[in-house]
Amino acid sequence: MTTSRHVPFVNLAAQYAAEREQLLPVIDEVLASGQWIDGPAVRELEMQLARENEVAHAVAVGSGTDALRLGMRALDIGPGDEVITPPNSFVASTGAIVSVGALPVFADVKADQTLDPEAVAAAITPRTKAIMPVHLTGRCADMPALQELAQRHRLHLIEDAAQAYGARLHGRRAGTMGDVGCFSAHPLKNLNAMGDAGFVLCTEPAVAQRLLRLRNNGLRDRNTAVEWGVVSRLDTVQAAVLRFRLDAVDRTIATRREHAQHYRRALDPAHVFVPPCRPHEFNTFHTFVVQVDQRDQLAQHLADHGIGTGIHYPRPIHLQPAAATFGYRAGDFPMAETQAERILSLPIHQWLEPDDVHYVADCANRFFAQATLGQTAS
Repeated sequence: MTTSRHVPFVNLAAQYAAEREQLLPVIDEVLASGQWIDGPAVRELEMQLARENEVAHAVAVGSGTDALRLGMRALDIGPGDEVITPPNSFVASTGAIVSVGALPVFADVKADQTLDPEAVAAAITPRTKAIMPVHLTGRCADMPALQELAQRHRLHLIEDAAQAYGARLHGRRAGTMGDVGCFSAHPLKNLNAMGDAGFVLCTEPAVAQRLLRLRNNGLRDRNTAVEWGVVSRLDTVQAAVLRFRLDAVDRTIATRREHAQHYRRALDPAHVFVPPCRPHEFNTFHTFVVQVDQRDQLAQHLADHGIGTGIHYPRPIHLQPAAATFGYRAGDFPMAETQAERILSLPIHQWLEPDDVHYVADCANRFFAQATLGQTAS
């Protein structure tokens, strides 16, 4: 079946079209200044991020992956250390652990796809140095329980908040409940640059100073390297774009939350599981992930009706070829593995109209109604 209606999964072109007239002068100002690296917009962005998130320090870096690996290095996590993390994130979460020489240790997740504190407790060993929860889909992990574990065992707590800018739990913002909060501002994120970008939030001045040094080749000054760092300086153009878009991010999140409410009301709960909202949480819906039987067939049905979807993520990290040396096998993390076969991300970007959301829900509901009729007839 073909349809003339099109509901894209993402629509960055619409975002640019809406902001082009105001954004181009901002970019042109940076280009005209000649300060393309480490220009004033970088420090202004860092100050604004720290202020809006109510933390002492924000350090801009080149990507969300760099935010994680530099955040770990700033906490002296490295060879011989174990970092507990979920297996259902994007591979960059685990890749960052490996890149600093540490060993990723996986713990299973709960029905809402967030790290299970009971599984974390069972995974702690004398070599454990940190816990890295992932605030997947825009929802905070169970930070009070994980904070208690970290404090009891004297572990670092590293928040992978790549997908959760603006999310809150018990009034605390994602990225401010651990030792470091690591964010991505990739073009697909709610707060997005026009290329790779990231930043780290922290409270300790010594951690912030080390992050600043690590992102710039380990240099203390222009000609003195006190440790081996990397080049992960956010360029001035991306910093200016992020400052511009910070003004609109609350509206972006509000629209996504409205779409999520429409989906919750419209989707048939007999066939579509949507993790319920927890008390005291504020979900920013980087993605809207449902759990269904016949996932692949539903995705094809929606595609046939002009609707884009995604899967975040179809293969758990412990089953990736690169993870073979870690020694895990299929069946080790049953919740994450079952979810990987059932999850489907529906369109939720801010450029959708409410009618688009209802169209997606109606198409999904019709698919399951037809499948049920077919089973009854057989």
